[in-house]
Amino acid sequence: MGATVTDPLVGRLVDGRYEVVSRIARGGMATVYLAVDRRLDREVALKVMHPHLAEGASGSAFVARFRREARTAARLTHPGLVGVYDQGVDGDTSYLTMEYVSGTNLRRRIAEQGSLTVRESLRVLESVLDALAAAHRAGLVHRDVKPENVLLMSEDDRVRLGDFGLARAVSEVTSTTTGTVLGTVAYLAPELVTHGANDARTDVYACGVLLFEMLTGRQPFTGETPIQVAFQHVNADVPAPSSLVDWLPSEVDELVGALAARDPDDRPVDATAACQLLRRTRAGLDDATLDRRADVAPTAAPLLSPSAHEDDDLTTATGAVTTRFDVSDRAGGTVALPLGLGGAATVTSPGPGGDDAPARRRRWLWPVVVAGVLALLGVGSWWYLEHGPGAYTEVPVVDGAAEAAAVSALEGAGLRHERAEAFHDTVPAGSVVSTDPAGGDPVRKDGSVTYTVSKGVDLVDVPDGLVGAEQAAAEAALEGAELAAEYGDPEHSDDVPRGSVLRATLPDGTPVEAGTRAKRGSGVVLVLSDGPAPVTVTSVVGITVEAATEQLAADALTVEPTEAFSDTVPAGQIIEQVPPGGATAHRGDSVRVTVSKGPETVAMPDLTGKQFDAAQKDLEALGLTARRENVLGGLFGTVRQQSVPAGEQVRKGTEITLTVV
Repeated sequence: MGATVTDPLVGRLVDGRYEVVSRIARGGMATVYLAVDRRLDREVALKVMHPHLAEGASGSAFVARFRREARTAARLTHPGLVGVYDQGVDGDTSYLTMEYVSGTNLRRRIAEQGSLTVRESLRVLESVLDALAAAHRAGLVHRDVKPENVLLMSEDDRVRLGDFGLARAVSEVTSTTTGTVLGTVAYLAPELVTHGANDARTDVYACGVLLFEMLTGRQPFTGETPIQVAFQHVNADVPAPSSLVDWLPSEVDELVGALAARDPDDRPVDATAACQLLRRTRAGLDDATLDRRADVAPTAAPLLSPSAHEDDDLTTATGAVTTRFDVSDRAGGTVALPLGLGGAATVTSPGPGGDDAPARRRRWLWPVVVAGVLALLGVGSWWYLEHGPGAYTEVPVVDGAAEAAAVSALEGAGLRHERAEAFHDTVPAGSVVSTDPAGGDPVRKDGSVTYTVSKGVDLVDVPDGLVGAEQAAAEAALEGAELAAEYGDPEHSDDVPRGSVLRATLPDGTPVEAGTRAKRGSGVVLVLSDGPAPVTVTSVVGITVEAATEQLAADALTVEPTEAFSDTVPAGQIIEQVPPGGATAHRGDSVRVTVSKGPETVAMPDLTGKQFDAAQKDLEALGLTARRENVLGGLFGTVRQQSVPAGEQVRKGTEITLTVV
């Protein structure tokens, strides 16, 4: 409680956003606080890096790598991973904000129960491996898998894996500047201890140790000092769990042996392969075995630091090894080990002394001290030249240089080199884009540097036939060429149908022609036709077809004439039009006009000799009317004369006078 009250960060507002409520745990590299994100009004876990990690020559390198690891971890999305929300620096405070998980961790669960059932052990490890698999697929190695980082949610006992990034960021810097590697000694893979190498199989090894501990209630290797534990990882195989719990079947022994094999090549290649192996093993076990638990008494006592208490921060020194313990890591703290331990050193314990032990110690004290100093000088020189700063040089900065010049610079620095190629938008073809490790970074003097040569801009051929193609066809052609369709404003066209491509250009306005090339993934601007432009139709009623044709041609309209009789409009003149004058049409449309043929006429029939009634009917049938004019009283009713001679054309509606006798 006192530590929480006196912690200067409690109650402070970090980065103007995170209000620190209380301290959760303190470790060798960081302190974790419960905080409230005032911007989003939610609880978060705030992990604050210890200031000493950012000090000295390697401090800036650590902060930069810490940020990169945080960004990588934040991109991971998996229900079994504790989410990383944010990362930043507030003055001298470098921090991560993560999802706050309410519950306990696997360390406390093992301490409370002594051990877990086989079924529960496999369930927890399956969840850890499933979460690690997502990280391994993204190229991220956790490198600090331990019970403290396996969280068990209080509401449903779901397993969450947390704490990506910080241990890796510290170790990446310390291994190249001080020749040491950091990690939790009880779970360090042999290759990490001997030469600092790590990949997905390093996490698999830690998972094997984790499974051993869940099944047996203890870690496979223990010792009075961290270095003793580290030597056991390097020089001895993880024992079979059945050596402590005799009823465990051989399948479980084989699973632990495969995951925690000393040689990385003997382990599953990554968490996905390890998870598949676990599931096959579990499928071969019966329910009675799965539900059985080792008879181990619950205990919360630490293996390496029996005097550690809540929130203690103890430091013990054993040679070049510095170990930090705290409540969250009581069974094995974060350790700084010199790279290349292997079997080059041994650890001995003094034997019991007799009554003259003080005298013997005095006689041998100075020779032992001298021998020890000489040994330390020899080992120190060897370490400095083989694994310390003397074993490293800086990678020459060759970014942007021609390949030949870059190779010459690398060889001049005594470095081996490997060539890679990549497209690049700005670095000319044949010049170096980057190196791995980057220029200025430390690398072993006998190390290898991969330099990447630019192949120039990644160009592809723009498909032919875009102009005139329908929109869907043009888009499909561009997608097939790994280009994107972009669109300009549509334009009217008398010739290209609406919705078809009128014009295609590159983003800089260069027209697309046969043989045009563009950067892969870039856009091609398509201008679609909006069809013919609208025009206002001019009235042509009352004029001739020839005059109307000339007048409408100015708006690219054509005349489509038909003829009709008209009693009012002279022949040859337009009676009416469709669409009418003032209406809207489009260029290229036709205007239908009706042209007058003048009045309609009929040929006058010969009606003489016919009775008047019959003659009248004949005239009416032709659209004419009859007027009777009697002579001598018209007693006989016979037509003697007609006012219009037979055969003459006469306009319909004309009245014809018939003389009747």
